[in-house]
Amino acid sequence: MDERAFASATELSQEIRDRGIGCLELLDFYLARAERHNPALNAVAVWQIDQARERARAADAALARGESWGPLHGIPMTVKESFNIAGLPTTFGNPLWKVNIAAENAFLIDRLEQGGAIIYGKTNVPFMLADAQSYNEIYGTTNNPWDTARSPGGSSGGEAAALAAGLSALGAGSDIAGSLRNPAHYCGVYGHKPTWGLISTRGHAPPGILTPTDISVVGPMARHAEDLDLAMRTLSGPDALQRAAWQIQLPLPRRSRLSEFRVAVWASSPLCRIDASVSDLFDRAVDAVARSGAVVDHTARPGISDEEHQRLFMLLLRAATASRMRDEDFARQQEIATTLSDDDISDRAAVARGATVLHRAWGKANEARTKLRYAWHKFFEEFDVLLTPVAATATFPHNHNPNRDERRVSVNGVSVPYAEQLFFAGLASLSYLPATAAPMGLTQDALPAGLQIIGAEGEDTTTIEFARLLAAEIGGFVPPPRFS
Repeated sequence: MDERAFASATELSQEIRDRGIGCLELLDFYLARAERHNPALNAVAVWQIDQARERARAADAALARGESWGPLHGIPMTVKESFNIAGLPTTFGNPLWKVNIAAENAFLIDRLEQGGAIIYGKTNVPFMLADAQSYNEIYGTTNNPWDTARSPGGSSGGEAAALAAGLSALGAGSDIAGSLRNPAHYCGVYGHKPTWGLISTRGHAPPGILTPTDISVVGPMARHAEDLDLAMRTLSGPDALQRAAWQIQLPLPRRSRLSEFRVAVWASSPLCRIDASVSDLFDRAVDAVARSGAVVDHTARPGISDEEHQRLFMLLLRAATASRMRDEDFARQQEIATTLSDDDISDRAAVARGATVLHRAWGKANEARTKLRYAWHKFFEEFDVLLTPVAATATFPHNHNPNRDERRVSVNGVSVPYAEQLFFAGLASLSYLPATAAPMGLTQDALPAGLQIIGAEGEDTTTIEFARLLAAEIGGFVPPPRFS
C-alpha cells in the first residue's frame, strides 16, 4: 500500500469507484502514516478520527448500494486549522481563541463533504495566519518534511507539510499574500490561489466575522496538478446569498498542449532578489517551455512599475488585514502612523499606513487597482499565462524572532529583509488573479522550489492545466526521502 501514500487523489478516487480499495481502508492507511510521521512534523494539529471513520464506513455502505457522493467520494483529507468544522476548535493560532468551538462548517468544508471527501484533521498555522512560517503558542512549531530544522512556510504550512509527507490525499488552505503558494513552494507540492470570489470564504474568518476579507481567498493544495482541477470543480460555486441567481461554470483551459501556450515571463525584480539556487531552476523550467514550441516573451508587463505595484499592494493588503486586529492593536498602529516619515518603506510602516488609511484614500487605491485589473485583462488577451518565481529562496531555517524587521534570509550570500518575499505573490493577489504554484525541481541542497503560473481572472483551469502539462516536461512532485 505504500505507493498510495503519494498517489493522486484523482487516481485514488477511481480506485475507490473500481472497488480496488475501500474508503475506510484508505482512511486507516493515511491515519497510520499520520500516527507514524506527524510527531516529527507537527503538521496535523486537530483531529476528528472517530467522525472520519464513521463517515468512511457510510461511504463504503453507499458504494455497496451503488451510490456516489461525488468526485471526492471517500478521499481522506486534511484542511487548514482556520477553517470552521462544526465541533472542532478554530483558533488561528491565537491563544485568546483556544476554546472557540465552531458551531457550523465553513462553506469550503460543506462543499468538500458534498463532494464526498472525508476530513480527518486540521493542520497547523502561524498566529493569526500572519507569517511565512507555521508556529503558535497553542500547537507549537511545524517542520518541513525535507529538513525538520526548516520552515514549511506559512500560513498554510501545516497543510503543505502534511501533503508532502503523504499524510493525506488532498488539502485545502488559504492565501492573501502567498499563504498557500509559499508553503507549496517550500514543501514541493502544488497549490492554487483561485480568482478572488470564486470560492466563498465564509467560515474562514475570526469568530463572529461574516464579511469577506479583501484579497483573501481559499483554495486547494495537492501533490498533483490534476487534483487541483478536481478540487476546484468541487469547491467553486455560489454561497447562500448568491445561490438564487448565480451559477459558476469553470471554462475549459485555453490550450491543450504546452507548445500552444503564449507565455510571458517575469523572472526578477529589484524588490525581490532571487537566489541562484531558485533562479537556476526557474530558468531551466522556462527553457523547457520554450523547447516545447511555446511562444515565450521575457519583457511583457502590464504597464505598472514594480515600485508602484508594491506600494499599492501593501496599502490594500494591510488595510484588508486590519479588520482582524484587536482594538488595542489598531490603536497602536494609529500611534505608529503619526510618527512615520514619507520615505519610510519598512514593513512596520506599511502595516501602519494600510491599517489606518482613510476610506477616501482606500477608494482611490481601489480605483487604481480596478484600472490595473483591466490592464491585466488586456495583457491576457495577448498571453495565456505569466510565469514568475514564488519566493526568493528555498525553505529557510526556523526563525521566531518576534521583531519581524530583524528577520532576514540569505540571497546569493547577502542578508535581505524577510518581507521581500511578498513581491511576486502580490502580482496575483492585488488584482484578484488565479495563480498556481508548481514544483520545478530540487536545488543543489536537495530542497524543493516552485514557480508561479498566473492567469486571467476566472480562468483558473488554464493555470492548472499549464502546471499539469509542465510536469510532463520537467517532473512534478517528488516525495521527501525521509517519508518515501
